[in-house]
Amino acid sequence: MAPIRVALVGLSASAKVTWAADAHLPYLFSPRGKRHYQLVALLNSSTEAAESAKKTFDLPSDIKAYADPAKLAADPDIDLVVVNTRVDVHFAVAEPSLRAGKGIFIEWPLVENLEKGIELTGGQAYPDSIIGLQGRVAPLTLRLKETLASGTIGKVLSSEVRAYGNLVPRNSLSEGLTYFADRKVGGHPLNIHYGHLIDYVHEVLGNWQDFHAVGQIQRPVLSVVGTDGQKGGDVQSDVPDYVSVHGTLQNNKGVFKGEPGLVWTVSGENGELKLSAPGPYLMSGDSFDGPITIEHHDYASDEVIELGWDWLEWQQEYGLRARSTAELYERYAEWVESGRPANVPEERQWPRLQDGLALLEEFDKLYKQIDPQWYG
Repeated sequence: MAPIRVALVGLSASAKVTWAADAHLPYLFSPRGKRHYQLVALLNSSTEAAESAKKTFDLPSDIKAYADPAKLAADPDIDLVVVNTRVDVHFAVAEPSLRAGKGIFIEWPLVENLEKGIELTGGQAYPDSIIGLQGRVAPLTLRLKETLASGTIGKVLSSEVRAYGNLVPRNSLSEGLTYFADRKVGGHPLNIHYGHLIDYVHEVLGNWQDFHAVGQIQRPVLSVVGTDGQKGGDVQSDVPDYVSVHGTLQNNKGVFKGEPGLVWTVSGENGELKLSAPGPYLMSGDSFDGPITIEHHDYASDEVIELGWDWLEWQQEYGLRARSTAELYERYAEWVESGRPANVPEERQWPRLQDGLALLEEFDKLYKQIDPQWYG
């Protein structure tokens, strides 16, 4: 079968965030990835920037260089458009290709807010799409789902997640990431950190029936650090850096030095599970600088044993950031090569644009609870 022809948006020689290079390129140019995909185009802010990216990453010279999203959308030789730009650019670069009927892969957050998300999707389902919520397909998430489904701890009664984000230092931002302090941009630590975390929690435990959220901006002024490592001023932040959410499931502030950045417990009638990790990003390498364990406490025997888990053998050929992203590509390619069936087995599903929109709806409710004045 002919490969799925990919256009990569936002692969930059001067990017402040290197997700496209770290999480997408390794798979697309691996022997496994090349069985399903072919990178045929780049879209950047200018054709010069796209050409520069080709040289920086040693890409084939015949890869097309685009600067206009509409021209990219009109190219009949592109099947899947993969968006890795700043969040407030997602709509502009993705919308023309979505309207042209191309497959779309947008990294989370989908867009900067719910209003934009509804405008982009029209509230419709897009089967031929991917949203970058890779935590759903990470082995740790799948291991927890499998353990709960097996009845190991019986009916789930409660769960608690304590997580400390490690995207940026607690009191400063690099000068290229000052937009992390601007809530309206949408691509800031709370949307990214909490969005990924609550999505894989939902994947394991189900969606909210209802929830209540409170939040605080504990550090309203952040230092700006230049490329030379020196402080270059301050920036005001309107992004909550602490949030507490409590709720009922449908189906049922910092961290002390040396303590895990993520502790997730699930209590059942017959036992409990505890996942401990250096940080909350189960789908990438940012939280793998130490051991990640899943422990099972069996109430009957009162014994605690560690449950094994590991990346799939083929995933271990890639860097940590690329592994869960590669699994999204694998599931999507399997669907395309099977003729795009309407029914996909649960164990081979992947998150789509409508899942990103649903998470934006949850965020809209969350922000209205923790900061109603911001909505006027």
